[in-house]
Amino acid sequence: SVEMTINKDGKVIDYAIFESIITNRYRMTYDDVTEILENNDEELIEKYKEIVPMLKVMEELSIILRRKRDLRGAIDFEFPETKIITDETGKAIDVRKYERKISNRIIEEFMLVCNETVAEHYYWLNMPFVYRIHEDPDEEKMYEFSKFIHNFGYTLKGNEVHPRELQQLLNKIKNKKEESIINNMMLRSLKKAIYSPDASTHFGLASQYYCHFTSPIRRYPDLQIHRIIKGQINSRYSEEDLQRLYERTAMVADQSSKMERVADEVERDTNKIKIAEFMSDKIGEEYEGVVSGVTSFGVFVELENTVEGLVHISHMVDDYYIYDDEKKELFGQGSHKVFKIGDSVKIRVENVSIAKAEIDFAFI
Repeated sequence: SVEMTINKDGKVIDYAIFESIITNRYRMTYDDVTEILENNDEELIEKYKEIVPMLKVMEELSIILRRKRDLRGAIDFEFPETKIITDETGKAIDVRKYERKISNRIIEEFMLVCNETVAEHYYWLNMPFVYRIHEDPDEEKMYEFSKFIHNFGYTLKGNEVHPRELQQLLNKIKNKKEESIINNMMLRSLKKAIYSPDASTHFGLASQYYCHFTSPIRRYPDLQIHRIIKGQINSRYSEEDLQRLYERTAMVADQSSKMERVADEVERDTNKIKIAEFMSDKIGEEYEGVVSGVTSFGVFVELENTVEGLVHISHMVDDYYIYDDEKKELFGQGSHKVFKIGDSVKIRVENVSIAKAEIDFAFI
């Protein structure tokens, strides 16, 4: 466990890392905590009256920690996640937009400060360790991203950007129709965070030291870190042990980074299949959506529930459309109609292939 003393400015002024047994006195849910803190649910407040004051202090501290991260320039992506609801047989029966609530943010802020504290502690101990690092973005990628956002009237100061500048951009686009696509394009323009035996900065978090410590039951790097800490606390390491541990952390970091990429890809593919399954009985139904992508072969449209489909250019028979790669637009040669990212449109579900995880739309 890690116990931290944090002052009113969000600075960790003291901490202790030690072996422990954690006993849960309450089995709460994110929804219950949100109902207490955001909606003052009287029934839940009465049920958990013993710890409601603590929950309010936790909320206050999370806001302080969030503000501290904002001031140093950490990036906080706000695009909604997709939540897929399945029945008892595993069939997708609903797809919803899932957004972070105050309960999620409390846990997130506490995890971040804990991970930073542990990483810095073991950096200064000069111990073999597994860090989580995020390298600065490539200048070329930032140049392309800068050109992209220029279509929406936004600019970056240069190709070598600080995360604070990217967060300021996210603040400007908040609740605007282009928010989702710019969030996604920014994420694609950044390098992927990886595990490393060598400490380095985390660009996205604007953090000097970072690791994954808080989830040893579901992430292997965290489990490896807990093993290292347990050995260090109990003074188990000889010089030979430390040398072997250096070699092991390098292997663990490399393998974990590779498997994380595989797991992410599998998760994306599975979600696409389940979303296609959910939409398979909705052929012919009509929806309002937003253009989320424009390519030479058609227009991607995202619905309110985050479902995305393609209007193939072969189905856009009302005109001959020319693709402008610079502006990421399709331009109708005769009608002068333009399809660009962020446009509100109406579509009809034309076809769904669960096997290919593809959803075809048509404009109406």
